[in-house]
Amino acid sequence: MNTVGLVAFALVGSTKAIREEFDVFGIAVVGLVTAFAGGVTRDLLVDRVPLALTSFGEIGLGILGVALAIGLHSALESPDGHPITLLSDAVGLAAFATAGAIVATEAGVSSFGVVAIATINAVGGGAVADILLDRAPFILFDDFYASCAVAGGSVYVIVGGIGGMESTAAAVCAAVTVGTRLTAVTYGWSLPAAQMLGFVRDEPRDSQ
Repeated sequence: MNTVGLVAFALVGSTKAIREEFDVFGIAVVGLVTAFAGGVTRDLLVDRVPLALTSFGEIGLGILGVALAIGLHSALESPDGHPITLLSDAVGLAAFATAGAIVATEAGVSSFGVVAIATINAVGGGAVADILLDRAPFILFDDFYASCAVAGGSVYVIVGGIGGMESTAAAVCAAVTVGTRLTAVTYGWSLPAAQMLGFVRDEPRDSQ
């Protein structure tokens, strides 16, 4: 799960940086941050040395994702909206949500902690990458994204709670996360804003 997530998210993050016309170094930085920031945060939360700092193979997988993004950019006109990139993003989200749930369970945290760490592992890298790209993290205001990781982590806890094997819980978590994300992309799902629910009134902007 970790291997799949690293390659997929490095590809997705690098594609965003290419769209913003970053140089090669900037592309690599954004790609690697997307791949590793969530996992590093996860490891710090469960009090262990981040895997990214203990294995060169981890960095190698991230660099592979960066190289794939550059290759896609040279072959495709709009790689960031291409089905390959969208599928990679969904697969990476599912892989990291599942990896986070497994690590959290092994660390002995509560059910809420498992869902929280699964979600942080899945979306943390993208949130930090968005900050590097000088924009608000899109998981906070756009798209049906982090909710997919929450759903996957919750299903992992439920399956484990009713006596399912860890491998079964992991498979169901990954399937629910990637399935929900692809469905959301296909049908344009998004969570409603407060204005849409009528809790907050839209105020006209100052003409100044």
